[in-house]
Amino acid sequence: MQRVLAAAVAFGIAVAGQAQAQTAADSAGIRGAALDYIEGWYAGDAARMERAVHPELAKRIVVVNPQAGESMLRTMTAEELVGATDAGYGARTPLDVRRTDVRILDIYENVASVRVDAHDWIDYLHIARWNDRWVIVNVLWELTPEAKRRMTAGGG
Repeated sequence: MQRVLAAAVAFGIAVAGQAQAQTAADSAGIRGAALDYIEGWYAGDAARMERAVHPELAKRIVVVNPQAGESMLRTMTAEELVGATDAGYGARTPLDVRRTDVRILDIYENVASVRVDAHDWIDYLHIARWNDRWVIVNVLWELTPEAKRRMTAGGG
């Protein structure tokens, strides 16, 4: 009985060690995709942005239609995001206010949820393992209250 118990414990430790190694590699790949996305944006590095996102990316924000007062979705595609990155929109952000805080919220098998705190917005990323690399499939984002205030005051 003791041998069976010892073997079970050893097997459990070996499996746990394997799971931790896989999780560490996955975490690095997920964090890398998120950093390619936000750092690529600020650097105006379209190649880095393109590497971070799936070609069928949907980046969305909920906005209120001022005329109707109803919510609507604004959607940006991967092509539009890469183009905006290449045009240098993110590079216009002053260095001293750029934020690139990445927090992995959850990893399950081949998918992950990640939060990125940037200068004027928060991004929630859905990242998937795609052909053995981690890429961003969906982004849902929201402006910070300060950014919204600046926009409504005409400063933004």
